[in-house]
Amino acid sequence: MTVREGLIGARVSRAEDVRMLTGRAVYIDDVRPPGVLEAAVLRSPHPHARVLRVDTAAAAAHPGVFAVVTGADVQKVVHRPQPVIWRLGPDAPQPVAYPLAVDKVLHSGHGVAAVAAVDRAVAEDAVELIDVEYEPLPAVTTLEQALAPDAPRLHEDWPDNVAGRTVVARGDVGAAFAEADVVLRETFDFARQLGAPLETRGVVATWDPFTDRLDVWLNTQAPHLARELFAEVLGLSADKVRVRVPDIGGGFGSKFEFYGDEVVAAVLSRATGRPVKLVEDRRESFVATSHAREQRIEVELAARADGTITGLRGTLHGVLGATFSTVGLSPCVTAASVMSGPYAIPAYEMAVVGVVTNKTPYGSYRGFGLPKANFVHEHLVEALARRLGMDAHDVRRRNFITEFPYQSPVFVYDSGRYAECLDLCLDAVRQAGWADFVTDARARGEHVGIGYAFHNQVSALAPSRLVNLAGLHHSGFDEAVVRIDSTGHVSVHTGQTSMGQGIHTALAQVAAHALDVPLDHVTVVAGDTDSSPYTGYGTAASRAAAVGGAAVLNAATRLRAKVLRIAAHVLGTPPEELVINDGVVSAPGAAVTFAEIGDAAYRRLHGALPDDEPPTLHEREVYDPANVATAFGCTAVLASVDVETGVVQLLGHLMAHDCGTLINPMIVEGQLSGGAAQAIGGALYERLVYDASGAASTRSFADYLLPTATVVPPMAVRHMETPAEHVPGGFKGAGESGVIGGGAAIAHAVQDALSEFGVRITALPITPPDLLAAIRAGADR
Repeated sequence: MTVREGLIGARVSRAEDVRMLTGRAVYIDDVRPPGVLEAAVLRSPHPHARVLRVDTAAAAAHPGVFAVVTGADVQKVVHRPQPVIWRLGPDAPQPVAYPLAVDKVLHSGHGVAAVAAVDRAVAEDAVELIDVEYEPLPAVTTLEQALAPDAPRLHEDWPDNVAGRTVVARGDVGAAFAEADVVLRETFDFARQLGAPLETRGVVATWDPFTDRLDVWLNTQAPHLARELFAEVLGLSADKVRVRVPDIGGGFGSKFEFYGDEVVAAVLSRATGRPVKLVEDRRESFVATSHAREQRIEVELAARADGTITGLRGTLHGVLGATFSTVGLSPCVTAASVMSGPYAIPAYEMAVVGVVTNKTPYGSYRGFGLPKANFVHEHLVEALARRLGMDAHDVRRRNFITEFPYQSPVFVYDSGRYAECLDLCLDAVRQAGWADFVTDARARGEHVGIGYAFHNQVSALAPSRLVNLAGLHHSGFDEAVVRIDSTGHVSVHTGQTSMGQGIHTALAQVAAHALDVPLDHVTVVAGDTDSSPYTGYGTAASRAAAVGGAAVLNAATRLRAKVLRIAAHVLGTPPEELVINDGVVSAPGAAVTFAEIGDAAYRRLHGALPDDEPPTLHEREVYDPANVATAFGCTAVLASVDVETGVVQLLGHLMAHDCGTLINPMIVEGQLSGGAAQAIGGALYERLVYDASGAASTRSFADYLLPTATVVPPMAVRHMETPAEHVPGGFKGAGESGVIGGGAAIAHAVQDALSEFGVRITALPITPPDLLAAIRAGADR
């Protein structure tokens, strides 16, 4: 389905921003039902230890305390361990984890007990009164430690610390390497990182003892999934669980996960008969919220002398936490599934090995596995070009996928114009004058360089039946309802969650465009599983605009047809001769407003509504995509390096990007820029550190550096539009694109700036000490 010119494609300010900017937003900590108690969790200081005894008597007797629960107490209430929705298969190992530790703690910050009290301060005081006797055990926090033959076992019924193995493959890899003119080998290491939204995680749970109904306020990206998982864990039917979502201060994937803390709040509410609020503080978030990114990837690339890549193989080790997060091994499997990127590589084989360590569970973070995969394939393209004495962009062009749809090792890529996108990025760099800037800077003795990375992005996740076959124990469809009321105004009911990305404005634009009504006549309703339509995978995986937008577009288009049928009856004119403009349906010499049509459909049916037309004005659409949609882009970075300190300064960031039909270019540019800022953090600053004993050392923003406004360079975006033909409206996702190629582009800019030293970057982040050591090593060669 194509779209007309109008509100789709318009630069419209986000409607959500007014509440935020005027202080009227309601976040999880603002939710205070009558009688609410506040909770705090006692978290283990040890990375690995047996829990010999938990004495809660002093805490329970502390004034203002209403309830104290231990892991054993919670285990008696729950009907199953913490759920994992992505699984490798029925025979794959799966750690058994409960909301609080039972018998053994497995990482620093592992919850041991929880207190509900009159306020957070009292709860924290009471937590300090809980006496726990631990028997410390040896910890494993590195890949080498975890894989050692004599490594301590995190899960004593396992033969080792391997949490699962799988292989992603296609073509004859052996023949590709046997016949290769060039073989490259490399190992890449990616540090453990954290999605760090401004707002930490939180929940307010009310378990009504009379109705056995659980009412939850939760700052989640996936409210319907959370409802299903609450029901499974607590042994309730789904109709007994209501999840409501307030305003969210950023998600970035970490608020997609289903945490034990949320179950603990529900159990405390059941024990006290009162609502219970549990909001983690920032220090807790570093050990209690899911981590991401940490992988080691060993690869070999086979190529011909003309630069054609013929094979890629290797092993990806996912350095996981002690137990699985909700998404299990899927970030690692995703990285292996997309490591060929935008290139037509006929032979491919990547083994995936998940390894448990005494660290916080490893889960979702913006980009999922794609940034690591992109770093690998773009590094290899540049390395191959150097080996062959070719221009890296010529190697890219030689290997770009050109015929679509294209079957990659896992996904079918629907469309792409990769060479045009690369040209668009190169043209932006030329117009910005970066080459002359580099020449002038080097003449002054400065070390300045330009780096590039090309990416494609799997978006519009996910075709339900396909992802079920791939191990997802949940769906990927989206449901939307579009209504016109008796005054002619429109409401869009969606399950998609707003967390700062502007999705509700985008969906309003889609509905207003399809119906041809003023944008301010459209209201988006979401955030309550009792009334919002079902969305299978929530707001994640760059799917909200593509899948959610398609559902809204289909429903609104059918509703438009009903409006025209009623107007045709009122005006005595065939529907095909009518025109809608700004909420008014016109025929030659006559017109009727949406308000009049609404009145006819709801209040005064006689004479105005055709006899065969049912009352009301609403349409429902369930959209399950037939395929993913492939966005793509090229990132260019201008950077300088101080060779005396190893400090990298970013001077410019340009991106050419294609996410199909643009709903709102301004929102897309904001998403790309936000993702790029997170890529900068991952490339230059962010690393979660553990000490020699395995204890978490990074516990605040004094230790975990984030990019600030002073280090984020000027950014610009150029757009292309290659609509996804199988998606109504042609929409593709954009939420993760900015973060995917940023790390590789920054690394290549640094390498270009330090070309005289022969520095090659194969690990992120690029810290000053590491870079300074590489510069000195290059100078000594």
